[in-house]
Amino acid sequence: MEFEVDSLETPALTKAQLAELLFEQIGLNKRESKDMIDAFFTLISDSLVEGVDIKISGFGNFQIRTKAPRPGRNPRTGEAIPIRARRVVTFHASHKLKEQIQGEVPEPA
Repeated sequence: MEFEVDSLETPALTKAQLAELLFEQIGLNKRESKDMIDAFFTLISDSLVEGVDIKISGFGNFQIRTKAPRPGRNPRTGEAIPIRARRVVTFHASHKLKEQIQGEVPEPA
C-alpha cells in the first residue's frame, strides 16, 4: 500500500487519502469510503471522550491520562501562572509497529 504526500513540508496521511485507498484497494465507492473513515474516527474520538482506552492490535494504544494541576511560568514575562488539571490523549506504539519502523531506517553511508 503506497500513497503520495502532497506537501514536502508536512508529510501526512489525510482522511481523504485513506478514503481514496479504500476506494482503490477494496472497491468501496467513494461515498462509502469517506463514510467508513469518518465513522472509524468518530468511534475512536467518542470512546476517548468517554474515557475508554483504544487498543488496535499490531498498531498501538490510545489512552486518556489525567494531568494534575501544577504551577507554570509565562516564558516571556516570567510571571507565575497556574496550569489547570486536564485530560490528554497519549499514544503508545505496539512492539510490532516499533519493529516495522526500525526496520525501515536507512543505514548511514
